[in-house]
Amino acid sequence: MGSPETTGAIAIRRPHRAPPPTKDGPRVNEEIRVPAVQLIGEDGGNLGPTPIEQAIAIAQAAGLDLVEISPNAVPPVAKVMDFGRFKYQSQKKAAEARKRQKVVEVKEIKMRPNIDTHDYDVKMKSMRRFFEEGDKVKVTLRFRGREMAHQELGVKLLDRVKEETLTEAKVEAEPRLEGRQMVMILAPR
Repeated sequence: MGSPETTGAIAIRRPHRAPPPTKDGPRVNEEIRVPAVQLIGEDGGNLGPTPIEQAIAIAQAAGLDLVEISPNAVPPVAKVMDFGRFKYQSQKKAAEARKRQKVVEVKEIKMRPNIDTHDYDVKMKSMRRFFEEGDKVKVTLRFRGREMAHQELGVKLLDRVKEETLTEAKVEAEPRLEGRQMVMILAPR
């Protein structure tokens, strides 16, 4: 078969039809397409297996909605409730859960192998503050020039950091050399 130009036929272009919108959340009233449901009344009492038409009639008589709670059960569990209120409560719960969620950040502390004692104390103080806030700490020890020949000084320093933070942190990644720097990751206990 040839192209539409050679055969004299007219090519019909169908308009793009978007798929029907998928509704997230539980099915409500007429959206529930099963012959019977395990019905729970508005007071929370179990009314047993009920034909879907009767369940919807009970919900409408009470001025409420029939909401499918557990769609995978046999028969599916549906409850008589105010759907708008149910949606509001679940949104409120989700927002509360998001608010309580703590994002663990990785803070970085940079040092040199021949760090002065006061500088070291200041860095340790910030490290302890990070652990109290629940953040991980990446200790980066940078070697410059001929310091690479004395990597044992860097290992000693990181061991000292490890010893001093033993009560409030655990070592998540042991010290390892990455190019000209040594890295160790500590996580709060």
